[in-house]
Amino acid sequence: MSGDAVPPETANVPRRTPTWLVATIAGGFGLFYAYAVWNALGNLIQSVQFAGENGFVLSPIGWVIWILAVIFPIAAFAAAFAIGYRRPAHYLILVLLTGLALTAVFWLNVVAYTELNYASLLA
Repeated sequence: MSGDAVPPETANVPRRTPTWLVATIAGGFGLFYAYAVWNALGNLIQSVQFAGENGFVLSPIGWVIWILAVIFPIAAFAAAFAIGYRRPAHYLILVLLTGLALTAVFWLNVVAYTELNYASLLA
């Protein structure tokens, strides 16, 4: 056996993505997810204030919709990170981008529903 041969037990071990790169990618995408959470929280507060100023309260379906709008980006980020953090960096980017796209679609659905059915959100 020559001195430059790779031992058989390490020949098929995949190289892990450096932790700093995983943290940088996750942190960058985390800002976009945090913006979605911040936006949903702002709209929840605005809806509660608007309802209160006009003598109404937010109905249970209104609370469910806005709380889901706050929770969904957090859950999507957690799921995407859990799926992608042990994979190569480009897979992590794709998985986080897919989660962000799902968050955007969910957000558009929430905005469309609340704009078209705002009266049903008030009790």
